[in-house]
Parts: sequence; structure tokens; C-alpha cells
Amino acid sequence: MRSVRAKTTIGATAVVAVALVAAGFAVLMVLRAYLTDQAELQAEVTAREVASRIAAGADGGPITVPSTEDRPVQVVDEDGRTVAVSKDLERISGTGSADVTPEPRPTGDGTGDDSDENDPDDPERGHVAGGEPRFSRGDATVDGDTAAYRFAAVEATTGDGRSVTVYAGAPLTVERDAVESVREAMLVGLPVLLVVVGSVTWLVTRRALRPVEDIRTEMAAITASEDLSRRVPEPGTRDEVARLARTTNETLAALEASVERQRRFVADASHELRSPIASLRTQLEVGEAHPGLLDVPGAVADTVRLQQLAADLLLLARLDAGERPGRSRLDLAALTREQLSQRGTADRVPVTVAAEEGVEVLGSPGQLARVLGNLLDNAQRHAAGAVTVSVRREGADAVLAVGDDGSGVPADERERIFERFVRLDDARSRDEGGAGLGLAIARDVARRHDGTLTVGGSPEGGALFVLRLPAG
Repeated sequence: MRSVRAKTTIGATAVVAVALVAAGFAVLMVLRAYLTDQAELQAEVTAREVASRIAAGADGGPITVPSTEDRPVQVVDEDGRTVAVSKDLERISGTGSADVTPEPRPTGDGTGDDSDENDPDDPERGHVAGGEPRFSRGDATVDGDTAAYRFAAVEATTGDGRSVTVYAGAPLTVERDAVESVREAMLVGLPVLLVVVGSVTWLVTRRALRPVEDIRTEMAAITASEDLSRRVPEPGTRDEVARLARTTNETLAALEASVERQRRFVADASHELRSPIASLRTQLEVGEAHPGLLDVPGAVADTVRLQQLAADLLLLARLDAGERPGRSRLDLAALTREQLSQRGTADRVPVTVAAEEGVEVLGSPGQLARVLGNLLDNAQRHAAGAVTVSVRREGADAVLAVGDDGSGVPADERERIFERFVRLDDARSRDEGGAGLGLAIARDVARRHDGTLTVGGSPEGGALFVLRLPAG
């Protein structure tokens, strides 16, 4: 019951059940109203026919009601006395008078008071009242059969000026039978239909979720085997499940690349750390055995190189862990001048600066200073005699460019040099090439600042590194 398939089936069946019950109730109400309207129309037609015959009858004669098959008729005078009924009418209710025995018409007293009633010029005698009839519901017994009827009441005036009300009934048996038949059909069909809806929903949901179960099974197998090269099956559809499978495979590919990069990083870091540690240990052991042969400057150089490598590795580890740099507003021109002032006159190649004032960015001063320092170290390492630094603003970007007049970077190597522990053939010397982490750190820091770092050709013929950051 906790599965998506079961919940979907129950939910769909419940919704369909509510909809069908509401629709069935509405159908019954509409059907009942329609059949009631038909019965009222039949009753009204019968009542008007009888009223018309009464109005056209002879003056002073007894009122008679034509025989009707299934429509009882009762004629009541203005005092509520029954003056005429249809044949075989034994009992009636709902018309205002339950008496089905016609009372004789009272005669005049011979004083001539009836003369006005027989006035042929009286416009009120011998007609059927207009307007809508009155409707009521009641029962009637005709020839021993009792049934429900819809009665229509029509006012009429006889030829001798008497006012009477004609009640004519139309049976509601058709309405009752039709409503009962529809209700029984719904009561039988509704459970069957709900079973069909539930079964179809269960099967369709099962078929739709089968790829999800395949994905789950494969993910469980990948987790158990720790083989990130495996991929989950992708269905050939273009629905949400197919997109889920593709996204899962993309995640697995990214995870595999990350793990592989981490493994290479650990292997390369171990290799890079092994050399300075071994060299430093050798010098210390020689110095311990022969104090006069201790190469103190070399030991210090190896220690400094080991310290720089450890700092680089720690920074890369923090960047890989998703560390977001603290942001503050800083001026790139001021940052460049500060970095050059700290380097002093010990640089092998002089640096020329062309910086626009007021080019500000939001970022970490320490990390951006590290980027600039790495770019300057790389440029001075490969320059023949000149290094240039420029700071400018281009549209919404702040641009810092560092160029040199060296041999440049081959076009097919311009992306590879940003990989970790990568050094080109002419920079593989431990003393001059470094560990191959400077440019990798610079690009990672640029990305953490929502910027880019690229390399191209310098106008002086060497390499030109361009750092683009959103202007603050």
C-alpha cells in the first residue's frame, strides 16, 4: 500500500468513483426533472381540454367529464365541492378535495335571481382562464389501482357563469420506473467500472514504473560493486523516466570523472611530495653523518618547495570541497601594484603595467592575489625579456591580462596546461617547472569567482593569459 503504484491506483479509483457518483446523481436529477415536466405537460393538456369542453357546454346543464384512460380528472366548484369526476375514480388526494362523489347542483328559489347568471352578454361566462396552471403532487385510485400523479389545476367558467377548477392528473409511473431502472443500472455498473479503472491503472502504472525499478536495481548493483563505469538503462521513450535515466547517467559520469580525478590527484601528489621529502631526508642524513657536507641552502630550498606544494594541495582540496571564497570589493589595479611591490627587484624579468583606475570586482583578495602571482610566475619563467600586465574594463567584465615575449603555448596544449600536475616538455625541470599546479589553481579560483581564465597569443609573440571577472 505504500508503493507509488498502489497509491496511484487508489487515488485514480477514488477520483473516478466520486466523479461517477456525482455524474449519476446529476443524471438522475435531470431525468427526474425531465419526466416530471413531461407529466406536467400531459396533465395541463388534459386539464385544458376538459376545461374547454366545460366552458363550451350548455348553460345550466350538468358538468360531465370525458373518459380518459390513465388520467383522472376532478372538477371542483369555488366552494370546494366536487361537481364531476372521471370514470372509475375511487379516491384522490393532492387536489384540495378528497371527495370523489359529485354533489347535485343547488337549484334556484324561483325569485328570478338566476336571470343574471343566464345573461348571454356576460363576458365572464363560458371561458377558460389564462395564465399558468397550478401543479401539485398526489395519489389517485382508478378502478382499484393506486398510483402517484402530477396534477394540473386550470380555472374555467361554465356557460351559466359558474367558476370551477379542473384537476387533471398524469401518472408518474414512467418517471419512477425510469429513475429506478437508471439507478439500478448505475448500482450494478459502478462497481464494475471501478474495478476496470483500478485494474487498468494498476497495469499502466506498473508498466510505466518498470524502467524506474530497472534504474533502482542497477543503481543498487553499482553501489554494491563500486564500479562507476556502469550505467543505468535508458528507455527509448521521451518521458520523465527517460530524462531521469539520462540525468542519472550524467551524474554517474560526473562522479566517475571526479573519483578518477581524485585518484590521479592523490597519485600525482604522492609522486610530487616524494621527491622533495626524499631529497631533504638525504641531505639531513648526510649532514648528520658528515656535518661539513650539509647543504643548508639546498635543504632550505627543498623545504620551501615542499611548503609551497603542501599549500597548493590544501588550496585545491578546499576548492574541490566546494569552498566559496569570501567576497569583498577590491580594485584590480591596486591589487596588481601591491603584488608587484611585494615581489621587489628580485624578479628575473621586469614587468610593465598598464592599468585603468576604478576597475573593481567582488572577490577574495587572497585568492585573486594568488591567481595574479601564479600568472606572473609563469610569465617570468617563460619570458625572454619582457612581461606585461594590463587591467581594463570591457562591458560588464573586468579583464586582467598577463603576457610575455617567450615561445608561447602551442594551440593544441592551451587547455591541457590547466590540468593538475601538467607541465610542458620545456618546463619539466623540478627547479624551473614547478609542480604543475599554478595554472590549475588559477583557473579553479577564476571559476569560483564566476569568471574565466584562458590563454592565447601575445602581441609580443609569447603567451597571453586573460582573466575575466564580473565587474563589481
